[in-house]
Amino acid sequence: MGLEMIQPGALSTIQDLGREGYQSQGFQKSGACDKYSMKLSNLLAGNLDENCKEAVVEFTLRGGEIRFTSPEVFSLTGADMRPLLNGKPIPMYAPVYAQEGDVLTLSLAPSGLRTYLAVYGGISVPPVMGSRSTNLKCRLGGFKGRALKQGDCLHTGKTSEQVRAFMEMVKGREDRLALGEDKSFLRRPSTPSRYYGTHGYVLLRAVEGPQAEAFTEEGLKTFLRNPYQLTTGCDRMACKLGGPVIGLKESADIISDGIVEGSIQISASGLPMVMMADHQATGGYAKIGTVISTDIPSLAQLRPGEWVTFQFITPKEAVGIYRKEDKKLKDFRKRLMEEMDKGSSIE
Repeated sequence: MGLEMIQPGALSTIQDLGREGYQSQGFQKSGACDKYSMKLSNLLAGNLDENCKEAVVEFTLRGGEIRFTSPEVFSLTGADMRPLLNGKPIPMYAPVYAQEGDVLTLSLAPSGLRTYLAVYGGISVPPVMGSRSTNLKCRLGGFKGRALKQGDCLHTGKTSEQVRAFMEMVKGREDRLALGEDKSFLRRPSTPSRYYGTHGYVLLRAVEGPQAEAFTEEGLKTFLRNPYQLTTGCDRMACKLGGPVIGLKESADIISDGIVEGSIQISASGLPMVMMADHQATGGYAKIGTVISTDIPSLAQLRPGEWVTFQFITPKEAVGIYRKEDKKLKDFRKRLMEEMDKGSSIE
């Protein structure tokens, strides 16, 4: 069977890496907001596919309660929602074993915003246009195209026999399959900070956008030199920011063109909004830049009231940063595979 939602939490959806190739038809990509944590959770749960693409449950702010209806190996990454299994604390960033009837409780996260639950074999829901991700706007994918509700039952991708065999294979090596202090850097991408006085803010690196020339020189300096605060208008579609107004030469309006995750639109108010996983297919506001993919996970873990700053980098620098971060996950995957090879192989 898999999982039963006793209490679904604030917003819980099934996500994977997203729906590729359909934006020209008006369908958002969707997928996990913090894809770094999603991939890491998959690896820790034993899903060693090269792209770490198995579907997971994304919890926002508070996770609720989940009953396991079959034996499962699972892991939790992202925001620490103080997980309990049958009332006892369990670690984040480690494989955990659950038996049939066990109850996982996820509380309000004291910091961070999104937690990812991966199970061995992935969450098994029918793929729609090549993805199991939930598109809330179009009501497709995931579990019936919606957020999870009380009583929903989810299937997982492995039989109970396969899960038990996997448990036996890794038993006694959990410490090597978990993240110790020497691997603590994997808990979050290496997004840098910028300091104003003694206070540090998350620094989002971006390449210049296709309409950067629409902004005045002073407007560009304003954007790059000042912190911006996440507003209550943030969701899976976009993070709307408050702060100093960014000057334009004329209007913020443009002929609508394509939008990608990380696009920084400047609205008619002169304030930035960063597109997230459920961003629209096209947009009619000038784009001053694009946040690089490696920094979006850090933004996805921030709450309204927290602050960010921006820095322009070159496309070549962006590629170099991506390769460095990607190597961390690939090296960790290699380490896990080596540990798995010491036991019996599981098909």
